Amino acid sequence: MEPKEIMEQQLWEYIDGISSPAEKSQIEQLIASQQEWKEKYQELLETQQWIRSVEIEEPSLRFTKNVMEEIARHQIAPAAGKYINKKIIWGIAAFFITLILAFTIYAIAQIDWTDPGSSNLSVGMDKVDLSKIFNNTFVNVFMMANAILGLMLLDRYLANQRDKKHKEA
Repeated sequence: MEPKEIMEQQLWEYIDGISSPAEKSQIEQLIASQQEWKEKYQELLETQQWIRSVEIEEPSLRFTKNVMEEIARHQIAPAAGKYINKKIIWGIAAFFITLILAFTIYAIAQIDWTDPGSSNLSVGMDKVDLSKIFNNTFVNVFMMANAILGLMLLDRYLANQRDKKHKEA
């Protein structure tokens, strides 16, 4: 930075009150002893007073009303409750609840209830063996393909619903 820029920055920090006490005393000495610092300080004080005295311009009430009327003429997007199909949401929720229940039932079925160590209700995850199901590549590919096909079906359904809404409007 150039010396004038450094001087101006230090003076602004002094005027704003963010300089340290040591810097404040140093700047006060420079203002008292050097004419250039004193002139710049007076100029920056006048600038700050002018900035504080200027009122922020606001648009007229008629302008605001005109803008709101123009917006009202255009079709406003409907609320989310009108274009989100609740059946899809319930279907997704039912799928996940069924999946969680299936895994829970499978985990409980894997527990050896005849083992005397399992009489207390602490069930360790070491007794649940999911590797019998999910170690097969075919099963993993099948599940991934079903997920992709389900998303594609959902996309087509939503696109059809959107097209129906646009035709009605």
